[in-house]
Amino acid sequence: MLIEKPITGGDIVSLKLLNGDEIIARYESETATEIRINRPLALTAGAQGLGMMPWVFLADKETFTLQKAHVFVMVPSKKDAATQYMEGTTGIALR
Repeated sequence: MLIEKPITGGDIVSLKLLNGDEIIARYESETATEIRINRPLALTAGAQGLGMMPWVFLADKETFTLQKAHVFVMVPSKKDAATQYMEGTTGIALR
């Protein structure tokens, strides 16, 4: 039996939304109906493979609350994706 580690504050998560968007963000918290995330980036496919760009370009805040009803799935991000996300959002090289 595989026991998964629960997602906790500060973890980097990937979310697939019902509208088809896939985003990666720092998980903050959740309630029965909402998920709070920080610095979400949208995944995009380009000529050089997958890339990340701001999910909301003109926002003047970094933390967003999503309705769980709009989220198809939320999982911990793969290690290489989480590293790329951290480097992109903090400017600190982790490799």
